Amino acid sequence: MTRASHTEGVTLSKEGLPGWLDPVVHAVETVEPLQLSRFLPPKNGAGRQSAVLVLFGEGERGPELLLMERASSLRSHAGQPSFPGGALDPEDGDPKGDGPLRAALREAEEETGLDPRGVQLFGVLPKLYIPVSGFVVTPVLGWWREPSPVGVVDPNETARVFTVPVADLTDPDNRATTVHPSGYRGPAFLVESALVWGFTAGIIDRLLYFAGWERPWDREKQVPLDWRA
Repeated sequence: MTRASHTEGVTLSKEGLPGWLDPVVHAVETVEPLQLSRFLPPKNGAGRQSAVLVLFGEGERGPELLLMERASSLRSHAGQPSFPGGALDPEDGDPKGDGPLRAALREAEEETGLDPRGVQLFGVLPKLYIPVSGFVVTPVLGWWREPSPVGVVDPNETARVFTVPVADLTDPDNRATTVHPSGYRGPAFLVESALVWGFTAGIIDRLLYFAGWERPWDREKQVPLDWRA
């Protein structure tokens, strides 16, 4: 794989996006960091810079999101569904510039086989912090303008790659609150035989809310997590 050829000249563009993405574009342009999470990057600059790709496509059942499930053998976040993504590499460039854009596309290509040339990046959310791993994460939003085949590239890192219809994410029957033994409580989605929770579920939850797509759901419905989660 030639990294540079697929991710050089990366830019943000809102030209030609489907109309149903308008509420998401507006949310990205107006949301404040603390409206997304109470965990914000340390002011001293600590933390490992990383990026995830929040990729919207259009499937048989309408708008959908691309997710992957991390291999159960990994040391951190094992078995968890997540957006494609990972730490910035030096060749990705400036973490305060377009480095996160390149990293999000590069990691998505490495983890799912996605062809970045078919992705139109249209927005970036404020940087957030994952205390348990020390990652400073930039969520990069994209439109899958020209879908390409995706699947597991490295079984040691990824268990499966799948898409989730937005209609399933907004279905009240598929929503719940996770309760970790540590006391952490957060939104969760039971979709595609997976429990999406933690950082990924938090981003999805906030995007659905600020895009005006959220439907009333039972916040008392709980899903317990164990200490290994």
